[in-house]
Amino acid sequence: MSEPITLNVGGKLYTTSLSTLTSFPDSMLGAMFSGKIPTKKDSQGNCFIDRDGKIFRYILNFLRTSYLDLPEDFQEMGLLRREVDFYQIQPLIEALQEKEVELSKAEKNAMLNITLDQKTQTVHFTVREAPQIYSLSSSNMEVFSAHIFSTSCLFLKLLGSKLYYCFNGNLSSISSYLQDPNHLNLDWVASVEGLPEEEYTKQNLKRLWVVPDNKQINSFQVFVEEVLKIAMSDGFCIDSSHPHTSDFMNNKIIRLIRYK
Repeated sequence: MSEPITLNVGGKLYTTSLSTLTSFPDSMLGAMFSGKIPTKKDSQGNCFIDRDGKIFRYILNFLRTSYLDLPEDFQEMGLLRREVDFYQIQPLIEALQEKEVELSKAEKNAMLNITLDQKTQTVHFTVREAPQIYSLSSSNMEVFSAHIFSTSCLFLKLLGSKLYYCFNGNLSSISSYLQDPNHLNLDWVASVEGLPEEEYTKQNLKRLWVVPDNKQINSFQVFVEEVLKIAMSDGFCIDSSHPHTSDFMNNKIIRLIRYK
């Protein structure tokens, strides 16, 4: 056993061992306590992490036991998800996703409604052909939006764990874009051939990816297919009255239902 280490996480003190903190070397904690990235100290000399202190107990217990134990009346899944994303402990990320699926399946009847819209937008950008030589170019870009409503807030959280925005070279979960527990608005663009990567950031253009498949969503058909897979794995089925099954992939208003 290594010597005890006291952590100050958002003002709350925890005592553990170095071996526990580095049990997942590729995680944020593994990097911090193996010396790969510097750590901060509080006035008492304790390692300081500026994150939520209350939620950290679940992170630390997972490091100790490899189990995600939550109280039955736990009400802070959104906060826990953000903290788990920060610490980047991959088995914990997977355990949280499984927990959310489990909780979602425990919900009663639910409805999922998706309204889709698509338009074409012309983007102008400069192309560097040689040092000091630039040319102005333009291209048409497909712009997508989806308004998602579900009576199951847990399903939207599940969806948020699968879909990610790609922006400024980084992937970020769409969970942070939840307007409220039952509504989610998504806006993204398809990739454009020849458009320099930095132009997506410069023009505030987000692309949409499915994780962990690392699959980009460049059309509504792909978007509907992916959402449908996630929804059906969560017990939803197509509402036979709207739209008609034969026209499902071409409809801009899609409704799914779940009966328990």
